Amino acid sequence: MTLAEVTTTPPREPPLKTVSGAGLDRLLRPLHRWVWSDARRRADKLLRFAETEADGGRDIARAAERTNDALLRRLYLRHAMDEQRHAKLFRTRGRDILAGLASESAAQGFQANWLSPGERGLDDLAVDQEKEDTLLAFLHLSEKAAARRFAVYHEVLTVDPTTRDVFGDVLKDEAFHMNYTLSQLKRVSPGKHGVRLWWARLSRLWKGYLRIASALANVMGGVVLAVQYFVILPVFALFAKRAAKREPPGWVEARGETATLRSQY
Repeated sequence: MTLAEVTTTPPREPPLKTVSGAGLDRLLRPLHRWVWSDARRRADKLLRFAETEADGGRDIARAAERTNDALLRRLYLRHAMDEQRHAKLFRTRGRDILAGLASESAAQGFQANWLSPGERGLDDLAVDQEKEDTLLAFLHLSEKAAARRFAVYHEVLTVDPTTRDVFGDVLKDEAFHMNYTLSQLKRVSPGKHGVRLWWARLSRLWKGYLRIASALANVMGGVVLAVQYFVILPVFALFAKRAAKREPPGWVEARGETATLRSQY
């Protein structure tokens, strides 16, 4: 890709011909359809997606500032502007949905965030500490996962054609991001781009494991506290009440010799 090609907007194929859902997300399409069927849950998810996209755009803009590669700088800047545009699309649509809801349905329900996550962004990746090839590898995998996930959301959102169109628009940019990061990774690191991708996969798997472990730890902590409050503490309270009944009321004179206080001097 040359600098002249970056200055002009390249033609893009329709999103569903370029990217399609894969793996677990496709198997969970009925669950995704249920998650997105609720209007309030849909609005809350879109607003959360907007925050993630905006945060990712700021990180990519920082990557554009620190790179010495003119071509990558232009691509990063375009990428950052795309992310900010996505944030605006998601935020606007989420607010429109909330505005259309009745005030009595303002209670927040089950979000099922782990079933239908948005784009993970850079997962608090330290952009300043990453090399060019490792950053490109991580970006490629992140954009690829997001594109496949958004493709599934685009398929299941038949209940809301307007939100479906938003995902279709975003998906075009996600496909471009996925393709340019891979091509630039091969250009920057022609001999080691495969290794960089594997390391990035391992990093994403490790962070995914940490998220799952944290969620399980929260659940286990809640279970342990519930057992302590509703099982163990009532048993101790019962024994304490029985022991208190055996105690005679009032003051009881001590038996045996009483200890006398002696001066320490």
